[in-house]
Amino acid sequence: MTVKTSPYNPFDYLNTAEEINEYLSTAFADEDPRVFLIALGHLARKRGMSEVARKAGVNRVSLYKSLSGDGNPGYATIAKIARALGITLRAEPAH
Repeated sequence: MTVKTSPYNPFDYLNTAEEINEYLSTAFADEDPRVFLIALGHLARKRGMSEVARKAGVNRVSLYKSLSGDGNPGYATIAKIARALGITLRAEPAH
């Protein structure tokens, strides 16, 4: 028996800004930085990779690689992508 699967994007199920913020904040807090990059990748796919790449001033192929979890983008690239997605990265004291 063959099981049919389809791509999963959590942003298809997050409707409010608060839900999106909570998802990204949880991913950012993970010890593995790839979790946050993958979360940004899901959001970028939802918003349109070509449009995000254009706004961030990066090559679309490089954007895919940076947000795949296998890439190793620098902070400047992550900051450009975040701005293109309309999100702000910030640090808060640990609880």
